[in-house]
Amino acid sequence: MPAGSGEGVHLLDRFAALYRHRRLVVSVFSVVVLLMMLQSYSTIPLFRATARILIDEEQSVLVSGMNAGDPVNYWSDSEPYYETQYRILQSPGLTRYTIRKLDLDSVPEFNSEAEHQFGPREALQATRSVVFGWAGTLGRNVMAIIRPDAAQDRPATTDPDEEASPLEQQNANELAQTNGFVGRLSVAPVVNTLLVDVSYTSADPVFAAKAVNTHVETYVERNLAGRLDAVRQTLEWVSGELATQQAAVGGTDRALAEYRDSQDALSLNASTDVVTTRLATLNGQVSSARAERLQKESLFRQVENLDPQSEAARNHPSVARAAGVASVTGRLAELENQLVGLAGRYGPLHPNIIKVDSEIESAQRAVVIEVRRAIGAVGSAYQSALDDEQRLQIEFEEQQLRAADLSRKEVDYRLLERQSESNQRIYESLLQQQKELQVVANSRSNNVQLMDRAQTPGAPFTPNRQRDWLTAVLLGLMLSVGLVVVVEYLDDTIKTPDDVSKCLQLPLLGLVPAVTGNRPPLLSTEVPHDFGEAFRSLRTSLVFTSGDTSSRLIGVTSTQPLEGKTTIAGNLALVLALGGARVLLIDGEMRRPSMHKTMGLANTVGLSHVLVGQARIREAIQRTHDPNLFALTAGQTPPNPSELLASDRMRNLLTSLESGPFDWIIIDAPPVLAVTDSVIIAPLVSGVIFVVGAEMSRSTHAARALEMLGSGAQANVIGVVLNRVDFACNKYYYSRYYGYHYKSYYGDTSAAA
Repeated sequence: MPAGSGEGVHLLDRFAALYRHRRLVVSVFSVVVLLMMLQSYSTIPLFRATARILIDEEQSVLVSGMNAGDPVNYWSDSEPYYETQYRILQSPGLTRYTIRKLDLDSVPEFNSEAEHQFGPREALQATRSVVFGWAGTLGRNVMAIIRPDAAQDRPATTDPDEEASPLEQQNANELAQTNGFVGRLSVAPVVNTLLVDVSYTSADPVFAAKAVNTHVETYVERNLAGRLDAVRQTLEWVSGELATQQAAVGGTDRALAEYRDSQDALSLNASTDVVTTRLATLNGQVSSARAERLQKESLFRQVENLDPQSEAARNHPSVARAAGVASVTGRLAELENQLVGLAGRYGPLHPNIIKVDSEIESAQRAVVIEVRRAIGAVGSAYQSALDDEQRLQIEFEEQQLRAADLSRKEVDYRLLERQSESNQRIYESLLQQQKELQVVANSRSNNVQLMDRAQTPGAPFTPNRQRDWLTAVLLGLMLSVGLVVVVEYLDDTIKTPDDVSKCLQLPLLGLVPAVTGNRPPLLSTEVPHDFGEAFRSLRTSLVFTSGDTSSRLIGVTSTQPLEGKTTIAGNLALVLALGGARVLLIDGEMRRPSMHKTMGLANTVGLSHVLVGQARIREAIQRTHDPNLFALTAGQTPPNPSELLASDRMRNLLTSLESGPFDWIIIDAPPVLAVTDSVIIAPLVSGVIFVVGAEMSRSTHAARALEMLGSGAQANVIGVVLNRVDFACNKYYYSRYYGYHYKSYYGDTSAAA
């Protein structure tokens, strides 16, 4: 067994798959390369001419200081502006101006005189159009047969002979030319610059350069013309508005002068200033007084309900900050500290102790008095602040009344004054804009410039034959190799000894090479040398596997028909006989017997006759060309082969043969998945050889067959024979695991002959 399962997939295994499917690889590669190169060589050469223009932002052509706040000209993000210009370059509107200058009716690409290419792609499109047209016609005919009334209900179509009007034809022709021109045009901004490359593709290099140059020149002209038209229109509007606003300024000025004369408005300014100043001052004082009152009111609300004798009243911040409270509190603290010092040396009746106690009581009374006085001071401060606030509020309200009276007198004056100032500002703004627009109109500056004109291209940019060859080769390799990968992924047949060990978990008894020819190869005839060596190796494996029992009863089966099971059984019996053992070959496939044809024997009397009692075993056994090989053919096909194989007569027959004169008994059993006969025979033999056709049996089917033999019949499957192995197709694999000269080690076919 090759130990390849633990080494992973080797590169030679990949080459083995490619070599095994070499015809598919070569076919796909050839077809892809052929089609792509036919398309390349049938493609009409196209030339590309490129012109370069500079598109600057619009504010670059404005007069310094003009339109400083205009959002139309001064964008925070210029990307929308440039995207708009790119779309304009490829717009049908601009293209119409270009094609009128080029006279496209004389250009072959636009007057149906150009050369038409016809390659694989065009052939496919034409075929698809024909098929779809034929299908549509067939569908309409079928519908006409099924529903003859539908044709009468269908609206009448336009008469194809009726010609369109000259104007309609001209519009349709212009639309077609515009679409065709735009389709050949491309715009590519140069990264990190204000430059833009405009390209045109054509089969005529001279026309390509002429077309793109004409187009960019038209764009520059139209951009300047559009800007000047917009400026002129704006200038006309501003001039009209300026005349209107001039009349409005004169009217408001006259009304203001008349009001001054009638209402003595000149004396209102000084009074208004004094009243307004006083009102603002009082407003600030009222706000300050209110804030101070609120602060003192807050302190008063905190201390008004405090008990002067309580510790909370003494420790309140507003009370503790009072000078008298702080003084007597400090004196009380000193006396208490003095009492503590004396208490450590004297008794409570000592004169000094009594004196200090008396002083402490006096200090405590003084603290209460000072606390009460501090609380009263807080209340007095609050009342004073409240009085100040009320006084200032009264003054503020009186000043408000005076200001309101003054405002009523000057409201008309201020209204007229504001109208006059507003009209004056608008007039000055319009006058400034008129001057600026006149400067812009006279400057004729343009933010778009033609930097590089397109030159006539000297070589086509497509088709690029060198690139096409490289692309075709790479694509052919990718598709062919990818197809092989897909086929290998979908192909789960057993092909190599590794597949046997991984999928079937059984030992490999031997490999049998594939032999070409119409007849099944037998060792008794002329066969390749490696074919005979394979069966000698199989004989050795079988002898060592079966042990030293006196008579060995072996069944040979497979997953499905046509895997070479009968050939394996016949040649295995032959190679055992050639080795000197007495061998009996039994054809257990009574439904479709084929062993007699392979061995060249008659099938007049066989196993079916023995099992139904129509013949004795001595009469059914036949001699072959080899003196040590005997055969028991299947006989006539019975109606109930499964019942015969499961009968006691079959079991007794095998028991008697096993104790008979034969060293080996080989039974050619039917395929497992085809019928149940192999499951019946398997328990009756000492071992089962499972034949797998290389690249024929799927691993799931083979595993299912072995599961039926193992679980249902409790068969002893001693190993697997991999039949019809194509060493040449899988030479990378076998050279890796068995050596490069595995097949030719024993000599080639000519030497064996």
